[in-house]
Amino acid sequence: MTEEKVSRKRTLIGKVVSDKRAKTVTVLIERRVKHDLYGKIVGKSSKYHAHDENGEYKMGDTIEITESRPISNLDWRRLLAVFADRCRRSDVAPSAIA
Repeated sequence: MTEEKVSRKRTLIGKVVSDKRAKTVTVLIERRVKHDLYGKIVGKSSKYHAHDENGEYKMGDTIEITESRPISNLDWRRLLAVFADRCRRSDVAPSAIA
């Protein structure tokens, strides 16, 4: 009778909006909710700080984060996976455009 350990940690998918700090990225999570009184669908957003040990994620990346133990004063989340890489103009050689 072995039981699988089920993770109760919340995972969120969002976009990296800042990577200026060392080992930390800021992730914007956008969601759509129904207004309690009026019933209209409104957009809400939250920013979370996530730990990025190697500094491999850049602005524009769509990533998945999960809750974790406190890593620093603001970092309470870890990065799990990257879903879509950024589209940067510097990746394309100037000769390839002409």
